[in-house]
Amino acid sequence: MSEPAAEADLRLYFLLQRAAHHLRTTADRRLVDAAGITTAQLGALFAVQDRPGITQQQLARTLGLRESAVTGLVTRLTTAGLVTKQAHPSEHRAVVLDLTDTGTAALRAAQPEIDRFNAELRAVLGDDGFAGTAVALRRLVEWGV
Repeated sequence: MSEPAAEADLRLYFLLQRAAHHLRTTADRRLVDAAGITTAQLGALFAVQDRPGITQQQLARTLGLRESAVTGLVTRLTTAGLVTKQAHPSEHRAVVLDLTDTGTAALRAAQPEIDRFNAELRAVLGDDGFAGTAVALRRLVEWGV
């Protein structure tokens, strides 16, 4: 006997991967159109905005990326004039990052698209589903696997 067609697909990891890819590509396209930045750049800019003077190492931990990946990301952000990079005041090998006016403007330009995207997700998931998904994803991010 086969499973009913309406049976929920419980391959959670597979579904998370597919959803993440779909959401990232859709959001990237919209953010590039609205603010000239990608979702990866948006996450970095928010982290720098939240913690002015953040080091690249701290940014890597915040974003859950390898330092080598963050080095390339920071290079793209500085080349685009979105962040500045300066020597750390006390750690000779570290640099600190700060938003430029252009970076602040990019975040402002992205905000309406972020709000629109979240409203669409809320419409798909419902208010309870949206909030519950956010809580569940936060737990997964913090899960010590």
